[in-house]
Amino acid sequence: MAIPKRRKVKAGPTKTVQPSPTRQRSAGGAPDGGVASWPLDAQPAGSFDFCRSLVRNVPDFPSKGILFKDITPLLANPKALHIVLDGIAERFIGEHVDAIVGIEARGFIFGGALAARLNASFVPVRKPGKLPAAVDRVEFHTEYSREALEMHKGSLHEGDRVVIVDDVLATGGTANAAASLVHGQGAYVIGYAFVIELSTLSGRERLLPTRVESCIVY
Repeated sequence: MAIPKRRKVKAGPTKTVQPSPTRQRSAGGAPDGGVASWPLDAQPAGSFDFCRSLVRNVPDFPSKGILFKDITPLLANPKALHIVLDGIAERFIGEHVDAIVGIEARGFIFGGALAARLNASFVPVRKPGKLPAAVDRVEFHTEYSREALEMHKGSLHEGDRVVIVDDVLATGGTANAAASLVHGQGAYVIGYAFVIELSTLSGRERLLPTRVESCIVY
């Protein structure tokens, strides 16, 4: 889905996070001619190493053979939580972002805080039966099962520029389904943001050419 030319940044409160004056954009533009991604070391490498040290491996969850990346120790550490939120927010400061779409459930934790930092609205994407009003719905396959996601009708306006947020990028199926809901309401996905990326599962390739940002890559 083609993204329209960027409009002027909306007026709003001063952002709480300032980009580093020494940070440089990566060479070249994004594959679709959009905004190039910031390097993954936009925050000092040691900062994200600290966050990585708090991610706990839980074997055989949610099913046998799966090594689950548990972020609850990271969430319990205020310093680590700020590093992650600031690290994502810095990459979108100066962009025109109308809405942050957070995917149930851990995407709510990061999505709501990111929306506040970027002066954008927050829109939840939920599992079936959780939203009270009329919804749009999409079904998809994950690495575990067949699932569905819903979003309230009228959550987005025609032409809105949206960032989709979740805790983990695995195969990309969930994020891709959320993008279908966004496009169905006439809005545009200008980027995806994740705390953790499992690069061996090639989820990034499924989401390209749209911009993909992550803090901790395995």
